[in-house]
Amino acid sequence: MWQQQTFYLVLLGIVTGCLSVSWDMAVSPVVFAPRGEDVVLPCSFTHPEQQSYSGEITLKWLARESNAKPFFVCSVRNDSIQGKYGCAESQLKYSLKGDLRRGELSLLIRRLQLGDNGTFFCRVELQGFRKFIQKETQLYVTVQPQIPSLSVVEPGSGSDGTPRRLQCEVEGHPLPSITWLSASGRPMEDLEVKNSQTGPAWVLSSVPYLQEDVLTCRVESWLGAAERRYPAVDSKTLIVSLSVSGLIVLLLLLLCTGLIVYRRSRARAATSPIYENVETVENHHLQVSDRPVGGNVELQLVYSAVSLTHATSSQHARVRSPVCQPVEPAVFYSPVNVRSE
Repeated sequence: MWQQQTFYLVLLGIVTGCLSVSWDMAVSPVVFAPRGEDVVLPCSFTHPEQQSYSGEITLKWLARESNAKPFFVCSVRNDSIQGKYGCAESQLKYSLKGDLRRGELSLLIRRLQLGDNGTFFCRVELQGFRKFIQKETQLYVTVQPQIPSLSVVEPGSGSDGTPRRLQCEVEGHPLPSITWLSASGRPMEDLEVKNSQTGPAWVLSSVPYLQEDVLTCRVESWLGAAERRYPAVDSKTLIVSLSVSGLIVLLLLLLCTGLIVYRRSRARAATSPIYENVETVENHHLQVSDRPVGGNVELQLVYSAVSLTHATSSQHARVRSPVCQPVEPAVFYSPVNVRSE
């Protein structure tokens, strides 16, 4: 009798050992996803009769506790040929991402919220098998650091002598670090800072505030950083300041351009080969009294190349040039009287 019992125990151990070796499930231990987005919790499995098994495959997803009531259940026969089935409906908060007949057990969660943060368990059961396999994955819902408000809070009634406080409302998940900065941008470590957590992703931080203080609340985590200044810079004042600065820059550019053009004009005039040393040339027109008596006068144009100095002068042209200027040739035109015999 004892031999028969031993045989059954050995056989049961062999079968259980085969199942434990052949059954396999793969999940992502940790999944990060931002609030408001869709996320997929990966899960897949294999079993020894995956190709020949014709029974029902049941998927269950549990939350928080390993023995909790499943919030998502999906079943399909392994030998069915139908396409999508109910648990793959795209309009639901939770739906199947994949096909159970191919060992795909991933869960799609839409419009992720902070309440979805926590531990999830993926479980699969096969019809005719007492055994099931289950593994857990941790979902972290992230929220980038931000400061929804920064305002002065007056002391309550009956709290005489209590100073006003500047309160910084902070949101972020995981909770970010909070730093108070002075007007120069340096951390103010000597301030009396009060922090109180009001939710899984909310913190209120406050410091004593005097009327003339300029303070900045800065929050930071591995997801990013944000900061707000009090008192805030007036947008209208900022626009006016930028406009005035832009106008000043434009005037300076115009002034520099005009100065460059003026200097180039002076340099071009100074290097002219004809009028380099000539300041004034006065031409005297032919007068009627200059005509010879009884003679016919024919007006012709002649020219002559001359060299001018500061002392050069003639009946028809006077030239005044600066002292010590070099002598250079120049060409002048003047009308002359030609008498016909």
